[in-house]
Amino acid sequence: MTPERKERLTSVLNKRQHDITVVLENVFDPHNISAVMRTCDAVGVQDIYILNTKIPRHKKWGAKSSSSAAKWLTVHQFENAEECFSSLRKRYSTILTTHLSSDAVDLYSVDLTKSIALVFGNEHSGVSDEIRALADGNFIIPQVGIIRSLNISVACAVTMYEAFRQKTNAGHYNQPKLDDVRYHELFREWGYREDNEC
Repeated sequence: MTPERKERLTSVLNKRQHDITVVLENVFDPHNISAVMRTCDAVGVQDIYILNTKIPRHKKWGAKSSSSAAKWLTVHQFENAEECFSSLRKRYSTILTTHLSSDAVDLYSVDLTKSIALVFGNEHSGVSDEIRALADGNFIIPQVGIIRSLNISVACAVTMYEAFRQKTNAGHYNQPKLDDVRYHELFREWGYREDNEC
C-alpha cells in the first residue's frame, strides 16, 4: 500500500460514525440500495442493514449507482424482522421509521447526534406495519408539493445529510468514533482489498 493510499484510508476511517445506521426494508431495486450505500459512505456511516422479509435476499447491488460503495461498508442482511431489530437494539438507542402518520415528527426536530437507526421502506408501500410496531416512532421529511413522497434513495440522502450537518456542528467528525478494535479491523480489511485489486 502506498503512503498516499494509507493516508486516504486513515482519513476516511477517522470520520466513520459508529452511532448511526440506515435500515432498508424490502427495497426492491438494487440500484436504490446502491445509491443509499453511496450516500452512507459519503457521510461516514459504516454499517447498513438490509431487511428482506418479502423479497429474496439480494445477491448484488447496482454497481453503477454505488460506485462500488458496498465494498467499503459493513452490510448486515436479515430475513427475519425480530432478529434484525434484536441486533439493532444492541447497538443503537433509538429506532425511527420514515412514515407519514399523525404522530410523526419533523426530520429537523430529530436529534441525529444521538445513537440512532433510521428505517426506510420499499418503493411501493413504505415501511410495513410490523416494522413500525417494532420501532420507537416515526419521522417525516417536510414537503410542500402535491406528491408527498420522495424516491427512497433521495429520502435517505436528505436525511443523512441532515445527520451530517448536526453531527458536524456537534464535532463528531473531529476525532475517531470507532473503537480501536473495529478501526484496525477495517483498516486491515480495506488495505487487503486494495492490495489485491491493484
